[in-house]
Amino acid sequence: MTQYSHKYFIYTLIGFVLLCLVSYLAQAQEPASVMRLKLQDAVALAIRNNRDVKVSALSIERSQQQTRIARSLYLPTISANAQVAHYFSQPVFFGFGQEESDGKIPYGRFGGNDQAFAALNVIQPLYAPTARAENVRSKLLEQESKLALSNKETEIAAYVKLLYLQILVLNERIHLQKESLGRNMKALQDAKSLLAQGRALRVDTLRAYTSVKNLEPELLQLSNAIAVNKLQLRTQIGIDSLEDFVLTDSLILPDADQSIPSEEEVFNEAKSKRGDIQAIALQPGIKEQEITLAKAGKRPAVSLAGQYMIQTQASQMNYFNAYYPSTTFIGAQVNVPIFSGNSNNARIQQASIAQKQAVIQTENAYLQLRTEVKQVVSGLNETIARLQTRTTVKETAQMSYDITQYRYAKGVASRLELTDAELALTTAQSNYLEAVYDYLSARISLARTTGRQ
Repeated sequence: MTQYSHKYFIYTLIGFVLLCLVSYLAQAQEPASVMRLKLQDAVALAIRNNRDVKVSALSIERSQQQTRIARSLYLPTISANAQVAHYFSQPVFFGFGQEESDGKIPYGRFGGNDQAFAALNVIQPLYAPTARAENVRSKLLEQESKLALSNKETEIAAYVKLLYLQILVLNERIHLQKESLGRNMKALQDAKSLLAQGRALRVDTLRAYTSVKNLEPELLQLSNAIAVNKLQLRTQIGIDSLEDFVLTDSLILPDADQSIPSEEEVFNEAKSKRGDIQAIALQPGIKEQEITLAKAGKRPAVSLAGQYMIQTQASQMNYFNAYYPSTTFIGAQVNVPIFSGNSNNARIQQASIAQKQAVIQTENAYLQLRTEVKQVVSGLNETIARLQTRTTVKETAQMSYDITQYRYAKGVASRLELTDAELALTTAQSNYLEAVYDYLSARISLARTTGRQ
């Protein structure tokens, strides 16, 4: 019995060890499921999965179907119809025999109580005044939908880049905040030690304690901001809200001295590449086709018509014992509008007014684009100048802090001087990071303004 208990204990121990090993391996594999997200991949995912982009893509398909509808105005229309009827009394036909003395028109009843017919109708438009204008208009609308999709992809790409950049900057802010918190905590420990030795005042300890406590809530605020930005990024790139990811790109500052295009170059590029600007430029042409459509309502339409019909009559539903004569004809139809209550004239005036509005809106869009271009280029130049200044200030603040820390260690500088130097360094680092963010976001705005992803 003792030997059995000993074996049972060994087997239990082995099972427990195996269970712990499996649990450890499962936990070790969990980080591998975290998505590693590059900026390029984030933009590609957004263009492929973003819901706004999908809506714009569906608009293209819808406009393509409208183009098919417009093309059908040139094609024949084929229809078939049939009818079966049972008369409880034979059909009536008037006009048989001589008119009666009281002026009544005589009639007679003959034919079958059961009647049926089937017909095949074909109408081929020969001259449809609305066909050409409708086809041109539908193709312009399809082009407008494609430009809207291009513009939406550019906007989403810029927004995703901005969210990605914000998360990187927030992570860097947390890193700087932790460094500042570490310096202040060390200052608090030094102040407590000096106070215990009687070599410092209590106010120095209180000042250091206040600095530490002021930094802690800012770390929580930055962490919450990262969580919000990550959720927004998930929404834009179309991944599950519970799926975690890490950003693999770092906050690398491009060469700030690279050439900046002139306002005229940016304006011309935006005018030729931006989807929304090109879509607005299409509007006068679309409205012009609507004027042609309205005018076409006053013109005659000519069609070729043909029919093949089979009909029969029977008694007591005996269609098997009946004749089925056929009738065939072909001819032309002309529809000439004469008077429609002045509605056609009103449609022409409406279309003309809309065309004038489109011309004014296009001119206004170009003026607004020039203003936007000037703001973007000026903002980029300003961020470059500010970045250069912030870089110099940060280097100076770091040097000042290092010198003050050395002097404090040698007992030459006071704790207050070191605290001021640390605060100046933290402020300079934060201002530099803000200048980097402004510069990179200005670059993103320049790309969006010119229609580049």
